[in-house]
Amino acid sequence: MEFKLLINGKWVAGGDILEVRSKYTGEVIGVLPSARHEEVDAALRAAEDAASVMASMAAHKRSALLARTAVLIAEKTEDLARTIAAEAGKALKYARLEVDRAVNTFTVAAEEAKRIHGETVPLDAASSGEGYFGYFARRPVGVVAAISPFNFPLNLVAHKVAPALAAGNAVVLKPATSTPLTAVELCRILMEAGMPPGAVNLVVGPGATVGEWLVSDPRVAKVTFTGSPAVGKRIMEIAGIKRVTLELGNNSPVILAPDADLDYVAKRCALGAYYNSGQVCISVQRIYSQQAVYEPFLEKFVRASEAMVVGDPLDERVDVGPMIDIGEAERVASWVTEAQVGGAQVATGGKRDGGVYWPTVLTSVQPDMKVVAEEIFGPVASVIQCEHFEDALRQANDTAYGLQAGVFTRDVNRVFQAIRQLNFGGVIINDTPVFRADHMPYGGNRKSGVGREGVRFAIEDMTNIQMVAIRLES
Repeated sequence: MEFKLLINGKWVAGGDILEVRSKYTGEVIGVLPSARHEEVDAALRAAEDAASVMASMAAHKRSALLARTAVLIAEKTEDLARTIAAEAGKALKYARLEVDRAVNTFTVAAEEAKRIHGETVPLDAASSGEGYFGYFARRPVGVVAAISPFNFPLNLVAHKVAPALAAGNAVVLKPATSTPLTAVELCRILMEAGMPPGAVNLVVGPGATVGEWLVSDPRVAKVTFTGSPAVGKRIMEIAGIKRVTLELGNNSPVILAPDADLDYVAKRCALGAYYNSGQVCISVQRIYSQQAVYEPFLEKFVRASEAMVVGDPLDERVDVGPMIDIGEAERVASWVTEAQVGGAQVATGGKRDGGVYWPTVLTSVQPDMKVVAEEIFGPVASVIQCEHFEDALRQANDTAYGLQAGVFTRDVNRVFQAIRQLNFGGVIINDTPVFRADHMPYGGNRKSGVGREGVRFAIEDMTNIQMVAIRLES
């Protein structure tokens, strides 16, 4: 199937043709052109013109457009889910959940579009402000460059596009080159919903060209990016003076106290570790278990891991499909082999078939091994024995990352001890780090990024505060 770029409300051709393949069968499922510099420039010009249209549009009209988008996404759930499953390799049942979440994200954006407000400022609290009336309002920043990853090709696009439009901005979207087809379908839906020409533009191509052209262009007022720390660092180097939100991943820890329900924890950790083949920024990677329950938990977790059905993501029974490409599966395999050479043991899994890597449980790992210290971004979890709860907290915190962590305990004192000590953007109690409600503030500390997503919080960073001071006549 042939697709095109979206610029100023029209579907246009570009440069070299990109082939998008099924991540399971390898067959070509769509082709579309890469954007050249001229298409990127045209998209930015269109967005710049449309930004004034969006900014002047009444809030209730922006809200209605976003609500209509949510309805259309829901109507196309099955088609969108099958596209996600094919191009991203995500199991169909989880692809459907992603579509449901995107519906919710646009619905929340429609609601938040009507709640963007400022507040009065008592200027006479300072002697210099006596005789003045003050307030501030929020104004859209203008053009937003949205650069989205492959692992959630619909909902992570929604988390960038929906709040940008709700705030009255225009968007130039660059989806991942391995999974652009879902973004094309979303742009079609946005146009069908009635978005003005240029409010949303779609360009596709490598980050080293298309991405850098967008990030460095002075017409862009805001960059929102999800991806690797290395690319995030590069964005900060070349962005210039503009707003930047970066979501850069994690090596998510789970802390297991002896009073937790081990059966429940094992099942939740298996889902959290292997969902989307572990290619989730908050995927369970490090599980710290106290000695008293280490052996029984490990047994239950291995059993839950082996219960995962591996295969064709379009098969309704499948839990774990292929990784995004064979190279990534090979990288994960090499990390596991390297850990084994260092003394780690494979309790289950540890095998690869093409782009599919089986759910894998490691034990006897060391803190400096890549499978522990770095983000593996694959279906591999390590179970690590700790003497005390405090020791588990210390080891969980001993990382350069800080996106989300999970803690399982019935002890309220342990709960608040964990909340105080863990340096993470989110601390999830009695569930895994994979938990995310799409309206909550979401983002990381340290190497995990800058800023927060979640519609209301994204809107705040996609608007400027305009202060107004009025001198009153005496």
